[in-house]
Amino acid sequence: MDVNKNSYTLGFAAIMVIIVAALLSIAAIVLKEPQERNVELEKKQNILQSVGVEVSREESETVYYNFIKEELVIDSKGEINEGIAFDVDLAKELKKDISEQNLPLYIAEVDGETKYIIPLRGKGLWGPIWGFIALNEDLNTVYGAIFDHKGETPGLGAEINTGNFQIPFVGKTIFEGIEFISISVIKSAEEDNMHAVNGISGGTITSNGVSDMIKERLERYLPYFENQNPETKIEKEVEIIFSDSTLTDSLTKIQEESYE
Repeated sequence: MDVNKNSYTLGFAAIMVIIVAALLSIAAIVLKEPQERNVELEKKQNILQSVGVEVSREESETVYYNFIKEELVIDSKGEINEGIAFDVDLAKELKKDISEQNLPLYIAEVDGETKYIIPLRGKGLWGPIWGFIALNEDLNTVYGAIFDHKGETPGLGAEINTGNFQIPFVGKTIFEGIEFISISVIKSAEEDNMHAVNGISGGTITSNGVSDMIKERLERYLPYFENQNPETKIEKEVEIIFSDSTLTDSLTKIQEESYE
């Protein structure tokens, strides 16, 4: 066999391509299950971290159900659907119309108190950002928050996954009275501003992405919040009534006629 012929070179190259492709396919198949398992454990770890439970990825499996008591799937009307929150792929749900989205919700118990954990997903500068925000039983005060990213700039937007960025969210509120405000990431937020935290220096686009992500996701859960707190719904309806001058005039007229 003449190894100097072009046909030999091409044949050898073709055989090597086939062998390498086969090895890569086998490796992908063999590694798929462990990779999926690691993603599942990391997700459980992040959910626990949002309520202040610090465990390793490996420990999250055994600790998870000590704190997470319910995994709900709700719709845009705040009604509970069939399904398990953990199985919802938020990236896929965001591509649907809001009326068709499944909204995952985790209910935890920490030190005898109920916490509501809402998954978040949005856009940063270079790719997707995501996280979890936990609310106290009042469905208003933030108990904890955790964020992460795919490819934000190190030292800038990537800082969203550090404690320096996440801890200031604790104690902030998403409502002002009965009005939904959300929490914004802004430059030089004042300490007494209950609806804002300091942004990242040099990471404006990522900071804006976090603000938009929190507001967009939390808004989807407002119907559920109202279902959990009927008093809030009644107050809102009363406020609407009295903000309508026609209705207010009618009520005043009825009152005057009742005294005649």
